[in-house]
Amino acid sequence: METEFMQDDKSVITMKLLHYFITEKNYNPIILQGVDNEIWLENLEEDCKVVRIVSNYIHNDEQYSFDVFKTKRIVKKIKKKTFSFHLNVMSIFLDMGENVKKEINEDPNLMAISVKDEEDIEKSEIIKKLFPDLSSKMEYSEEGVELFAKITNDINQHNREDASKMAKLFRNKGPYVTYFFIAVNVIFYLVPLLLGQYQNVINDFCVHGPSIRAGQYYRLFTGTILHGGFFHLLFNCYALYVIGSQIENFLGKIKYPIIYLFSGFIGALFSMTFNASAASVGASGAIFGLMGALVYFGYYYRVYLGNVLKSQIIPLIALNLGLGFFMGGVDNFAHIGGLIGGAMITMALGVKDKTSTFEKVNGWIIVAIFTAFIGYLAFVYSA
Repeated sequence: METEFMQDDKSVITMKLLHYFITEKNYNPIILQGVDNEIWLENLEEDCKVVRIVSNYIHNDEQYSFDVFKTKRIVKKIKKKTFSFHLNVMSIFLDMGENVKKEINEDPNLMAISVKDEEDIEKSEIIKKLFPDLSSKMEYSEEGVELFAKITNDINQHNREDASKMAKLFRNKGPYVTYFFIAVNVIFYLVPLLLGQYQNVINDFCVHGPSIRAGQYYRLFTGTILHGGFFHLLFNCYALYVIGSQIENFLGKIKYPIIYLFSGFIGALFSMTFNASAASVGASGAIFGLMGALVYFGYYYRVYLGNVLKSQIIPLIALNLGLGFFMGGVDNFAHIGGLIGGAMITMALGVKDKTSTFEKVNGWIIVAIFTAFIGYLAFVYSA
């Protein structure tokens, strides 16, 4: 049965295409319900985001028009799940009739290629442009069952390696840095309180624009570890545990404290700039920075975290910012600054296996320009 299977040209081409796109180009299968005789693959980092391999027989224009309609509906769902504004698709039809007019599809993001044999792949201008090495990568010394076994083993090995990477990325590694930050917040609340110096410490170390401009620059950091009361501390420590432990797992124990401290710093600068002479304390600016980092990380892993981003993280950010504008005593400008700072510094630090050196360099340039700009607003323009 395996020999007969591999002797079918359509099956051979399908297996070779899968081997190329999965093992060479790191495309991942998309699980779709109710779709038969089609294989959908995605790699949102490639120029061509989605590849379809279609083995259905398309024998007239009406069938092809329906296929275009169905593809557009599925693409719309994938866009929502992956937060993608632009999603181009290359459909490789392995059994399309000669009389089908592919020109009836007017969407430039839906590319159609009819492939009867491997020579069609070599001749295709679309494939030459997007995947110039595809034709050469489909050349194998093995044939028949040996070819089937090689391709199957390679794909399985690739999938095992990917699964191992995902397991390593998402497993709980122990949020020890998060525990440290929580301990610092608790200590700097309890010790002054027990010594009867709570209000004096708040007055001397809070974020306060006029005092910082007068030379007390340490307030930009000390204000983020002080809290205005027990419930303020309790809420921030809980939020820090929930969100911080995730960032510590996803981005690591070195990048995490950099994101936390930089976000708190930018939040303090925002507070100086837009809160005039008001005093501010709390770790919420840094925590909002962790939320910004989580959104940035989640965007790169949106195939896995897209639903979580859409249903939990983004609504949580929007809700907290919205409440901040309507509740008294909340420094919402520190929240906004921390959120922006967290996303920017994460861009500069990069996401492992996802962010290129070019993107990280651009991130550092953006961080430098933005920090200089908000610093100018805080120390010069708002003075």
